[in-house]
Amino acid sequence: MVLEKEYIKKTSLQHRKKYAQFFTPLPIAKFMTNWILEKKSIRTLLEPAFGLGIFTRLILEKKENIKIKGFDVDKVIYQEAKENFKDSNIELYLEDYLYNDWENRYDAIICNPPYQKFHDYSNLDSLKEIKKRLKINLSGFTNIYILFLLKSIYQLNENGRMAYIVPSEFLNSNYGEYVKKLLIQEKVLKSIVVFDFKESIFEQAITTSCILLLEKDLKNSSVDFFKINEVSQLNNLDDLEKKTIPYNDIVYNKKWKFYYQKQNSVKYKHLISFNSIARVKRGIATGANKYFIFNIEKAQNYRIDFKYLLPCITASRDIKLPIFTKSYFEDLKENNKNVFLFNGLGTKEIYVAKYIQYGELQGIHCKYLTSKRRPWYKLENREPAPILVSVFNRKGLKFIRNEAMVRTLSTFHCIYVQDNLLNKINIDLLFAYLLTDISKEIFDDEAREYGNGLKKFEPNDLNNAKMLNIFELGNNYQSQILELYNQYRDEILKKNIENNTYIKEIDRILKNRFQI
Repeated sequence: MVLEKEYIKKTSLQHRKKYAQFFTPLPIAKFMTNWILEKKSIRTLLEPAFGLGIFTRLILEKKENIKIKGFDVDKVIYQEAKENFKDSNIELYLEDYLYNDWENRYDAIICNPPYQKFHDYSNLDSLKEIKKRLKINLSGFTNIYILFLLKSIYQLNENGRMAYIVPSEFLNSNYGEYVKKLLIQEKVLKSIVVFDFKESIFEQAITTSCILLLEKDLKNSSVDFFKINEVSQLNNLDDLEKKTIPYNDIVYNKKWKFYYQKQNSVKYKHLISFNSIARVKRGIATGANKYFIFNIEKAQNYRIDFKYLLPCITASRDIKLPIFTKSYFEDLKENNKNVFLFNGLGTKEIYVAKYIQYGELQGIHCKYLTSKRRPWYKLENREPAPILVSVFNRKGLKFIRNEAMVRTLSTFHCIYVQDNLLNKINIDLLFAYLLTDISKEIFDDEAREYGNGLKKFEPNDLNNAKMLNIFELGNNYQSQILELYNQYRDEILKKNIENNTYIKEIDRILKNRFQI
């Protein structure tokens, strides 16, 4: 890794982030190249995201008679690579892999493709290219590394081998469904090695990773799923516990974490679907928070009457405790916090009209979300929810009892008790359950993992999750739980502190009743 270390020293982080340059750790690169070289018949190899050529360097240490082709789009790293690879069998191109070389096929392909957050690049042109070449329509949320993977599968020769290291989020995301379907239908996927590390293996990239081992071999009948928690385990993968799932049993449109990770819910009995009790929807997305969000000072400056401002939670940092009351909201308001949303719909009041005109002068009406609304300043119809839940977390889901009944931006999801159950479900009983470790443990089965302990839940992740059927508990147990919850709530309101002793006692009651 000498080349990579020298390059990092003399190249700015900003430049490396721009080109999504996250170098593959040496032990992982060795594992991937060893897999490739097990196939003795390989004569041609492709590195679609060449970088400084760590895979090529390792390949050439063991196999000299092989033709290698590499692509990169960064002039800086391309020049570095050209200086270090002058072998006539190595062809390097300063070109975008996604738009070039479609006519060629290879015995082996090995890659650490670029990974960028969705909002850091535009993939419209590359999606059009994939559609033209492969005749497929992909979601606009499809990350660029998926496009690299699809093209490489297309370019792999019969009996060829391929190794890719990619973020594992596609295994459990909607946008990954097409590629998972292709991997199964074409029967090219041999193994998936998922890294369950506390820290990301790529510096500056907050994402978990996995290695995909593929082979165009008609003999493939199943997929081996491995989960490892340290790199050294790659050296003895065959000795580790694995799950072998026949192709016919793999469902492409469900989360694949079920195939490689033990489910917490199996430890409990009497489970029901969370969406049988409540529905989760995301909070309000304005498309232009700076324009729509107000505090008292801003309202005074623009002379906007409070009847045109909706009370709203705009930042998770404003919510310090799990009980959010009207009194807490008033404190935030008086401290000039951003706790309102502009709502100018249906009025011709002069200062409201002026503020709308000001928004148009600023081009707010031309932004992505606002341009799709009629009129552009109309807010999403999202009523206040009695319970809110965090989108991202590192220490377990954060639930908020929204006693103030104010709206929220998309920093939180909204939990609504099912309409036909309003007279049956005690919201405080439900909330008391949601605060427990058992609740969060079971929900965790549906989490999307992004590395460094960061987890994310989309609304349907929670809707599709399981929960204990606490509503089948007798009145005695329900009363005990509600009494403990009320003591917990009283401490928060009186002392402004959270005493989890009461929640732990609720946990104990539920474990005694539901743990298998």
